[in-house]
Amino acid sequence: QVQLVESGGDSVQAGVSLRLSCAASGYTYSSYCMGWFRQAPGKEREGVAAIYTATGDTYYADSVKGRFTISQDNAKNTLYLQMNSLKPEDTATYYCAVRVSWCTVVPGTSRPDPTHFDYWGLGTQVTVSS
Repeated sequence: QVQLVESGGDSVQAGVSLRLSCAASGYTYSSYCMGWFRQAPGKEREGVAAIYTATGDTYYADSVKGRFTISQDNAKNTLYLQMNSLKPEDTATYYCAVRVSWCTVVPGTSRPDPTHFDYWGLGTQVTVSS
């Protein structure tokens, strides 16, 4: 059974950095897409960043390009999201997800498409105050 457990969320001031982690277990796929998504109150879940494990190709929403970095540690089965220069609009619950295939993005954007992911964690809260 696939399990994804996020951690690292916190309440911080604008401008600081946070690193989210997602510990993954229960699967042995050779290649897959892992992504970070977020959902703010009253808004739809949106893609933040994703990485295709077979090639290391990464995908980012325009709103986080240059500030956020997705990475993976295969030895630890852990996915990370380094978030720098946080803004109040980054406030949301952040979710980790896995798609047992290549990464897909919302057409016309570089934002990962949440509708095609197979497994989800329960989320970790990030709150950024001005």
